[in-house]
Amino acid sequence: MDSLNPDHPPLIETPAPRVWKFWGTALWGIAIFAAMFVGQIGAIVYLVWVARDPIDLASLQHVGGEPASLAFSVTMGLPATLAAVWLAIRIKKASFVDYLALYWPSWKQLLFGAVGLILIVVAWETMSRSLGRDATPGFMTDLLKSGRDKGAAVMLLFAFSVAAPMSEEVLARGFLYRGWSASFLRVPGAIILSSLLWTVVHLQYDLYFLAEVFSIGLWFGYMRYRSNSLWLTIVLHALNNLTAVVLTMWLGS
Repeated sequence: MDSLNPDHPPLIETPAPRVWKFWGTALWGIAIFAAMFVGQIGAIVYLVWVARDPIDLASLQHVGGEPASLAFSVTMGLPATLAAVWLAIRIKKASFVDYLALYWPSWKQLLFGAVGLILIVVAWETMSRSLGRDATPGFMTDLLKSGRDKGAAVMLLFAFSVAAPMSEEVLARGFLYRGWSASFLRVPGAIILSSLLWTVVHLQYDLYFLAEVFSIGLWFGYMRYRSNSLWLTIVLHALNNLTAVVLTMWLGS
């Protein structure tokens, strides 16, 4: 009669968390990325419609090339991403916070993650200088300088330092990592594969910068595992982008 003995309470099995495994996570990942893309393109279409221009490829390219329009587009990808992720988690009847590990990290974890990120960035910066390469892709430098000159600096700062990190981290280190780490890939495979796909999102860069993005992604994935906190990788991602944007605008002046 252990169930009646306070010294030996009955064993209660905790139900396994409802998580999409490998294929479910992969298919939902495609859907979430598509939602992000639709949100971004939809923002450009809206701006073209407001301007009363014909909604064609030429108009979309013209409007989308403006710094303020691009910043608006990147920003609108965030609510679309969050909505798609919420739907995927809701179908599993799981907690949004628990599924994505939206827990605030300790200051030690934040400091450790920041120091590691700084070392990676400095290593790539040193390598770039030794190879005679720019530390920032040329088109990004031109975009940020143009945005500064056209009064869109704050919008670009928000888009690249808040909206983009949140969208990308919720997808990569949030949803994809969560499902794949619970599959046959386990933690190492989930870190590597989610980092690869996060790198693919940045195909506007050349192979050199893609390698840098991948290395940073591996560090973010490790910190997601070590801290069990998506907020940590969001903050690290935001700090990385914020520093790059501010320094590029300052150097551009």
